[in-house]
Amino acid sequence: MQAAIEYMRRGALVPDATVWEMVRERSACINCGGGFILDGFPRTLAQAETLKAYMESQYLSLSAVVNYELPLPEIVARLSGRRTCEKCKAVFHVTQQPPKERGLCDRCGGTLFQREDDRPESITVRMEAYERSTAPLIQFYNDIGLLVSVVAAGSPGEICGDTVAALEARVLA
Repeated sequence: MQAAIEYMRRGALVPDATVWEMVRERSACINCGGGFILDGFPRTLAQAETLKAYMESQYLSLSAVVNYELPLPEIVARLSGRRTCEKCKAVFHVTQQPPKERGLCDRCGGTLFQREDDRPESITVRMEAYERSTAPLIQFYNDIGLLVSVVAAGSPGEICGDTVAALEARVLA
């Protein structure tokens, strides 16, 4: 996990081998009877192929792959506005969920800071790499009929509702 954090601090994507090791540490979650959600994984075609092979070896299959779509300026605004408490790690947003007192955590009074990977420059670098690596991935899941695209605009509740509706529509189709 520490290796992954170092890549993220630099605004770089975490290498496939490191990501796969983190997923393998949680393999019991993938094998649970109630299903699972992988958030932010896979991010590359190589990761998708490794996941596919792993799941086939476990006699499991994916039901859907959700792709959230949002223009880059909105992504940068959303992520660069996050602030994290140095003590309790609570997360705020400068415009969407501001603290009562600027720069101070509502929960514990700790100082809020902007994580290195939430700086606009880091986000832009990360998103450029993300776009290059995910275009083939999106095509891969679209080609095998698993891709469900959801516009990620609105509140978290609205996006969740849109996601659930899209997944339910897929089940009914």
